[in-house]
Order: sequence, then structure tokens, then C-alpha cells
Amino acid sequence: METLLQGITSITWQEIVMMLIGGLLMYLGIKKEYEPTLLVPMGLGAILVNIPGSGVLTQIVGGHQSKGVLDILFSAGISTELFPLLIFIGIGAMIDFGPLLQNPFMLLFGAAAQFGIFFTVIVAVLFGFDIKEAASIGIIGAADGPTSIFVSGQLAPKLLGPITVAAYSYMALVPIIQPAAIKAVTTKKERQIRMTYKAEDVSKTVKILFPIAITIVAGFIAPISLPLVGFLMFGNLLRECGVLDRLSQSAQNELVNIVSILLGLTISVKLVASQFLNVQTLMIIAFGLVAFVMDSIGGVLFAKLLNLFRKKKINPMIGAAGISAFPMSSRVIQRMATDEDPQNFVLMYAVGANVSGQIASVVAGGLLLSFFS
Repeated sequence: METLLQGITSITWQEIVMMLIGGLLMYLGIKKEYEPTLLVPMGLGAILVNIPGSGVLTQIVGGHQSKGVLDILFSAGISTELFPLLIFIGIGAMIDFGPLLQNPFMLLFGAAAQFGIFFTVIVAVLFGFDIKEAASIGIIGAADGPTSIFVSGQLAPKLLGPITVAAYSYMALVPIIQPAAIKAVTTKKERQIRMTYKAEDVSKTVKILFPIAITIVAGFIAPISLPLVGFLMFGNLLRECGVLDRLSQSAQNELVNIVSILLGLTISVKLVASQFLNVQTLMIIAFGLVAFVMDSIGGVLFAKLLNLFRKKKINPMIGAAGISAFPMSSRVIQRMATDEDPQNFVLMYAVGANVSGQIASVVAGGLLLSFFS
């Protein structure tokens, strides 16, 4: 009987709190449908790893080390960066760069909307984090979970848990956070600016050459970013080349689904109460929000700057779509535009900025790695 009750009697209040956090993550994923493919397995994983003596973690049993399945998966899939890179293949296969290729100047918004990353790196250093930790915290602003895992896994593996939770939580909260940030720096008149869209055909050759060109350019700018950029662009090449449709569909569906399950469960290794519940975690989550908000504001302010020199004005909300939360951010921008003016259609411009943000975020991650690894 004593053995049966040992787990209950040895549990700490910190572990109970982490189980409740796991339950909250599952609630947000199931009830609110916020990033359910990651939050649901991550939430259950948080419960699994915080049960005293949990067999999913490595422990000493009878004087011998018994390896836990989640520790094995962590070593194989996250310590090696394999899982986030495989997800990038699927993301690349899902993305249509057509709207960006029709309006190449949208690349500028993807670059501008990474401002919050570097702003937060400076702020985090001022608050006592070392430069590698600060860079890992700043990348939360990219609104790109796999990139956050990849960068923090190399620069600050001890912070992987709170950084991952913050990154995916803020990705899920784009419809709540971005409207508030955008309205804080725009007027109603600016949000009502209409943009005339002219659909132009993009040749198949251009769509095939684009991922190859981006890979080469990114390789020369930040060679260390090639795992991120290369896998993303490989997935897109599968989509666009026209002869690998079966592989493209597998990347978009089976590959992403399987790896998302493994990633969500495995990342919970870093959600153990002793590692997660501390003041540092609260600071990381707070600074992650700063990075995310400043990324959105940076894109908006850049669009307003361009409007000072343009006759045909840009709806500054487009700039906020330059973050990597694809396609959620572009949908939020279109909804805000129609709320202000039911006849305003800016979706294709927002999509162009949004896919450029996907490229810019992985390049930004590569730059951080090249600077600080």
C-alpha cells in the first residue's frame, strides 16, 4: 500500500502547478483551437513528466539507469534539431510564394517585421541574460515555433521549455495580440487605406527558381542558416517542381502530422517543475511578448515610413503581416481591414508580406546563430 501511495505522497505543489499548466495548454488547444497540433500533446506531456517517478523520463531504478522514452526522443529529435527541421519541409510544401512573387517589394515588410527580435535581444541583455540567452528569447518574436526551437536548442538549451511554450502560445494568440498592437500605432483613416490589387501570373519557372535562389542568397549571407532555409525551400521545391506531387502531399500531411506529435510530446521534457517554475521563466514569457508586439509594430511603422515617399499609399497594417505566423496573421489583417471598411480587400498583399516573413524569420534565426553561436 505504501508503494502504491508513494507517488501521491511525494508530489510537490510545483508539480501540481505544472500539471495545471498542462491542462490549460490542452484547454486552449481543444476548446479555443489555439495551435492544437502542438498545444495538446505539449499539455499532456507536461502532465506526464511531472508525475513523481514518471517512467517517461530517465531515472534510477534498483541501482540501474532506466532511460525514459521522452528523453530518448529528445536526444534524437530535438538535441539534434531533427524534428524542427523536418517540420520546415512540410511548412515549405504548404506555402505558395505566388503572392510574394507578384509583389516582390513585400520582402521589405518581412525584413522590417523582425525588428522586435533584435530590440528584445538588447532589452534581455540589459536585464541580466547573457547574449546567447537573450538571442534565444528574442527569436520568440519571429512567431515561428520551429525556428525558436532550433535557435534556442543551440544557443540556450536550458531555456528551451519556456521559450517553446511562449513561442507557440503567442502564435496562437495572434488574433488577440496583433489587433491591439496595430491599433496602438495607426489611425482609423490609415487602417481604411485601400490598395488596388492586380493579379499577375507567375511562371512555373520563376516559382521553381525562387526557392533555389533564396537558398543560395541566404547561404552567402548566413551560411549557418542553411539547415533552416534549405529545408524550408526544399519543401517548397517539392510543391512547385510539378513532378513530386506525391512527396509534396506527404510532406504537408503525414510528415508534419507525425513530427508535430513527436515534437509536442518531446518538448515537454523541458516542462519539469524544477526547471520551469522560476522568475526567469516569467521574464522569458514577458520578453517574448515584447518581441512579438515590437515585431508587429516595427512592420507597421516601416509601412508608414514608406508612405511618406509614395503617391499610392500602403495600408500600414500590411507591415504587421511580415511576422512568420502564416497564414493566421494575413487573415487577421484582412479582418481588421473589413471591420474598418467592408469593401477593403488587402488579403493578397497581406499574404505576400506574411510569406516573406516566413523567409525573414529563418534568416533572422540564422543571423543570430552566426553572430552568437
